Order: sequence, then structure tokens, then C-alpha cells
Amino acid sequence: MTEGTRGARGPRSSSSAPVILDIEDFKGDFSFDALFGNLVNDLLPSFLEEEADSGDGHGNIDGLANGHLRGGQSDASRFSQMSSAPFFPEVDGLLSLFKDSCKELIDLRKQVDGRLNTLKKEVSTQDAKHRKTLTEIEKGVDGLFESFARLDGRISSVGQTAAKIGDHLQSADAQRETASQTIELIKYLMEFNGSPGDLMELSALFSDDSRVAEAASIAQKLRSFAEEDIGRQGAAGNATPGRGLEVAVANLQDYCNELENRLLSRFDAASQRRDLSTMSECAKILSQFNRGTSAMQHYVATRPMFIDVEVMNSDIRLVLGDDGSQPSPSNVARGLSSLYKQITDTVRKEAATITAVFPAPNEVMAILVQRVLEQRVTGILDKILVKPSLSSPPPVQEGGLLLYLRMFAVAYEKTQELAKDLRAVGCGDLDVEDLTESLFSSHKDEYPEHERASLKQLYQAKMEELRAESQQGSESSGTIGRSKGASISSSQQQIAVTVVTEFVRWSEEAISRCTLLSSQPATLAANAKAIFTCLLDQVSVYITEGLERARDGLSEAAGLRERFVLGTLSRRVAAAAASAAEAAAAAGESSFKAFMVAVQRCGSSVAIVQQYFANSISRLLLPVDGAHAASCEEMSTALSKAEVAAYKGLQQCIETVISEVERLLSAEQMATDYKSPDDGFSPDHRPTNACIRVVAYLSRVLESAFTALEGLNKQAFLTELGNRLDKLLLTHWQKFTFNPSGGLRLKRDINEYGDFVKRFSVPSVEEKFELLGIMANVFIVAPESLATLFEGSPSIRKDAQRFIQLREDYKSAKLATRLSSLWPSLS
Repeated sequence: MTEGTRGARGPRSSSSAPVILDIEDFKGDFSFDALFGNLVNDLLPSFLEEEADSGDGHGNIDGLANGHLRGGQSDASRFSQMSSAPFFPEVDGLLSLFKDSCKELIDLRKQVDGRLNTLKKEVSTQDAKHRKTLTEIEKGVDGLFESFARLDGRISSVGQTAAKIGDHLQSADAQRETASQTIELIKYLMEFNGSPGDLMELSALFSDDSRVAEAASIAQKLRSFAEEDIGRQGAAGNATPGRGLEVAVANLQDYCNELENRLLSRFDAASQRRDLSTMSECAKILSQFNRGTSAMQHYVATRPMFIDVEVMNSDIRLVLGDDGSQPSPSNVARGLSSLYKQITDTVRKEAATITAVFPAPNEVMAILVQRVLEQRVTGILDKILVKPSLSSPPPVQEGGLLLYLRMFAVAYEKTQELAKDLRAVGCGDLDVEDLTESLFSSHKDEYPEHERASLKQLYQAKMEELRAESQQGSESSGTIGRSKGASISSSQQQIAVTVVTEFVRWSEEAISRCTLLSSQPATLAANAKAIFTCLLDQVSVYITEGLERARDGLSEAAGLRERFVLGTLSRRVAAAAASAAEAAAAAGESSFKAFMVAVQRCGSSVAIVQQYFANSISRLLLPVDGAHAASCEEMSTALSKAEVAAYKGLQQCIETVISEVERLLSAEQMATDYKSPDDGFSPDHRPTNACIRVVAYLSRVLESAFTALEGLNKQAFLTELGNRLDKLLLTHWQKFTFNPSGGLRLKRDINEYGDFVKRFSVPSVEEKFELLGIMANVFIVAPESLATLFEGSPSIRKDAQRFIQLREDYKSAKLATRLSSLWPSLS
């Protein structure tokens, strides 16, 4: 049994004494179930038996389970006995037991409360004592802290005193060491203070090769001391006491020079043997003489690539070739790439030696790279870049200024790549990029002038080439065609888009060089603008001159037309003049087409220049305020000259077309076309021969205009031509008399002309020819219907009145009187 069950002592029956509970029963592992079980076990022994049976695991315990009677038919008699007796006879005993237990539990609680009060008082007393003890302990601890603080202060004071003593001892030792060294130095200084140039009586230290480093250090100290002393004496104004030290300084200088030369000789000998250890030792000692500058410079100067003439000759052969001819930029680029790779490899090998030998390798590398650029690279650049004279440049056949510029760009680009490679190998604090720029400073200063001069030279050479080709073509074709009035413009030099494309290609190449050679955005923008200005001048002059040449053909054709105008001549002379006029007309048509081709090529050329500006030039000018707008304005001004020439030429083209139409109408239009005899035949509804010839001519000649012109230019040209044609036809028809059948034929001609001008796609011109068709009705309708003919179109009554006067029956029908009464405002 557990502690919770062992103290429950109760009676076996209801008449027994009350159970006595012990406080100890509630300590430890207390179990209420165990306590309750011990209280009721004596009164309910049957429950113990049932528990024992249920513990066997058979599951057939007799009795009640969950309020139900379980058992078989053999238990019926037992069940009948239980039903006759009280169902739970122990209940009274249990109630009495529980009441007694409650009383005892109340008594136990009072006992526990009393004990708790007693314990609280004891705890309070002990707590007061503990607090008092803690207070006393805290006071003792504070006293200890104060004692420790005083002790720490004393320790710190003692430590500081000891440190001061140590510093004094160290200072005294240093002073003693300094005094000892000073005594030693004074002894050596007195040795050097003998006779001038007498170095024979020096200590063994200064002649012992195994103690060269020590001797060099002492000699430098002696020199510094003696020079400072002389300086102090000079500042005090007393030069006499320093005469002896001046002798020492002179002797020390001689000794240092002799020692430095001896070390350099040893360094050279070790360098020949590739004895890096000895070289490093010598370099370390020499670093005490002017920080080793002489050793560094001596090492660099004795490199084979600086003293071997064959190396320089080999460089020239590698870059310029052996045949002595003028090398091409591509060959020079390949040669420089190979040469600069050799130089980089050589410097990289030297860098390994320098790092192993010199105590300050970065300084030596700076001297080496500077010497490479100033001597070896400059030597080959001087051979490549021979600056030409701008006053008498080399001819284009020999490469001209362009060859120099290409060589310049190649050399600059490859040398910049070399500078980057050398920077990667190592060049100390040397600004290798700035040094590389200085190699080309004289060339870059005059670069913009050479670039512009080269573009002008190329343009002049191209113009001479085109003139020679044109002259050769003219001579080969002869003058037979021109005498027959064939093509006036056949011998004229036409505008070629390929030529303008070549101008742009020159400019693109120049811009690429400009971008390479101009490091600052402002400089780049200025140079790019100057190059683009040259392109604008070239294109403007070229296309303007081409348009003017095409205009000359139109002018010459116009002169031929005026020369062969038909007049009152004899039949034989008139026939010859008519033949010449036909030739002049053919010349005019040819010149018209040639000018339209020139205009079309001019437009294509301008578009190429504008696209080139937008794609290549704009981005270079935008970083500089106002540069882009200024170039746009300059482009507009330059191309306006060509626009003026084109406008004048188009006016001449219109004159050419109108003159030829007028000639065809005069030659082909017959009086009987519109006043056919009344012979009883049906009227002829075909266009007149003059109309057919005119429309055929216009269709043929304007085909080139439809192709060459576009946009507003095309619209303006066709509008002007349509208006002039309308006016010419009105004037031409007023020379004839019309009967009704002739009016029908005139209407047929107007329809033919109207169908043709619809190809113009100009509404105002189409409207004019529609009105002409309406006016032609005045020749068809009866006289009494004229009044109502123009009720819907009052604006053309005035022109219609002039047409009415051309009616065959104008006088016989007294149309003048009738019209004056109908349209009084026109009389």
C-alpha cells in the first residue's frame, strides 16, 4: 500500500469507532482513490471480490455493470433473493463513515493552519535576521572594494613609475648607443677630413668588399652630417670653421662615387651571369645612393632593346617591310601588332627579373616602360607618321592626305592597346596612358585641319575623274546626234547617287577616326561637326551643279525652240523649220527626262545624307548644348541651294511641256476639226489628231515626272502644269469656230484631256477640266437653251460667253442681243 492508503484506519462495520485520519497520509504520493478505497473496503468487501475477478480477464463477473444485470439462467434464483432483500444495505454505514471523515478532515485542516501560522512567524523572524546579516555583509564588501581601489591605485602608480624608469633606461641606452656610434662616426669623419683626394688612409671597413653594405651606410651618414654642419655654419654666417668638413664632404663624395661605380660594375657582372642573388644584394646597397636611381637607370639603359641597333632595324622591317615600297595601313597594323606583342613579352620577362632584384620594383618598371615608349615606340612612330604639308599635300595617286590619316589612326589605336597591355604587366606609378597621348600630341593638334584637307582633296580628285569620264564619253559619241537634235544632255555629267554614297563613306571613315582620336566630348562634337560640314558642302555643290547642268540642257532646248518658231516663210523654208522644230522638241523631251532623273537622284542623295546625320552624327553632337541644332540649321542652309536650282529647273520643265503642247496644237489642230462640213454623214466621235498627239506626248514625257517627284513637290508641280495646260487650251480653242458636230468633237477632246489629268490626283485641276466639259455644251445646245445651261454654274458664265461667241450661228441667231438681255451683268 502507498502512503495515501496506509493511514486510513476505519471500522469494519457501521457500529465501529470512527476512522482516524493522519496528516502523514496526505504527504508524498497522495492518491484520493486509494484513500477512498481504504475507507470503504471494510464495508464493501464484495467490490474487492469483483475487482479480483475482473483482474483475471474472463469477463463474466456477477453483479451489476452499467446499471444492467448480467448472468445466465443459473443465476435466476440468486437474482430473486437479491430482489427480496435491500438493494444496497451498506449505504447507512457509508454515510456515517463519510460524516466522521469530514469531521476529522476539518480537524486536520485546523491543525495544518495552526502549524502554518507558526511556520510563518518563524520564517519572518529568520528573514529579519537574514536581512540584518546581509546588510552587515554589504558594508564589509564596500570596505573591501575601497581597499582594492586603493591597492589598484598604488599598483598603477608603481607601474607608471616603473615605465618612466624603463623609458629613462631605454633613452639612456639609446643615447649611449648614439654616443658610441657618434664617436665611431667622428673617428671615420676625421679619416675623411685629411688631405683632399687622399683615400689611402681609411679604415679597413671602407676597402673590405665583404662589408660594402656597412661602408655605404656609414658613408651616407657621414655625408649627411657633414653637409648639415656646413649648411648650419653657412646660415650662421661663419664659413671658416667649416673648411675642414668641406674637405671631408669632398672626400666622402669621391668615395661614394667610387663605391657606387664599384657596385655597378659588380651588378653588371652579376647581370651577365644572371646571378639574381648578387644583383639583388648590389641593388639593395645601391638603393642608399639617391634612393637607387642610378642603379635603376643603369639597369634599364643596358637592356639590349635600347642599345642594340639591330633591334631598331628589325622593328622597322617588321612594320614597314623589306621592299622599301609604301606600306598599306593594314600591313602596318599587322606589323605593329606583332611588334607590340614582342615588346610586351620582353617587358613581362624583365618584370620578373626586376621583381626579384630591386627593392622597389615599381619604380624600375616605371622607368623601363617610359623608356620603351619614348625610345623604341617613338622610333617606329617617327618612321610611320611623316606629317604632310597642307600647302603642298602629296598627290592622291600616292595616297594623299588620306594615307597619312589612316596610318595615324592605326598607329594610335595599336599604341593605345600596347599601353593597356603594359599597364597590365605593371608600370608603377607611371601614367602610361597620358604618356602615350603625349607621343601623338603634335599630330593630334593638327588632326582636324588634315582631316578637312583630306576630304577636300578626295572631292577634287573625284570631280576631276568625273569630268574626265564625261569628256571622254562626249568625244567618243561625237556631235552627230546633237546636230540632229538627239540628246542635248547625253554629254552632260549626270548626278549619281553612288558618288554621294562615296562622299558619305569618306565622312563615315573620318568620323570613325575622329571618335578614336577625340577623347573629350566637346572636342569630339566640334571635330564631328566640322567633318559633317565638309560633307554638306560637297553634297550641296555636287547636286547643285548637277541640277544646273540639267537646267542648261533645258535652256539649250528652249533656245532651239525659239530659233525654229514657224512664221510666214516660204513652203521650202517652212518645211525645213518644221523638221528643225521636231528636233528641238525631241531635245526638249530628252532634257526634261534628264532633269527629272537629276531631281530624283538629288532627292535620294539628300535622303542618304539626312539618314547618315540621324544615325551617326546626332549622337556625337547631343552631349554639347546647341551643337545638334546648329548642324541641323547648317544642313538646311546647305541643301537650300539645291532646292532653289530644282525649283527653277521644274519651272523650265513646265515651260518645255507647255511650249511643246502649244507647238503640237498649232501644227496638228485643223479648222475643220470643230467645223465639219454638213455632208450628211454621222458626226465623228473620235478625239482630234491634235488631242491624240498632245495626250500621247504628255503621257510619255510626264512618266518620268511621276517617278521622280513625290509628296508636296509632285503635287505643286502637277498643279502648276495642270493650270497652265487649262489656260493654254482655253486660249487655243478661241482661235476656232464651232458648229454642233464640232462641239461634240471638242467635248470628246476635253474628256480625253480630263481623263489624262486625273492621273495628277489634283482635285483643283480635275475641277477645271470638268468645267471645260460643261462649257463645251454651248456649241451643242440650241440657242434658246443657252439661258438655262449655266444656271448651276454662274461662276463660268464669263468664260462661257467667250465660247458662245465662237458658235457658227452667233451672228445669224443674234446671240449677242439675246445673251445681253439674259445676262446683263456680263454685257
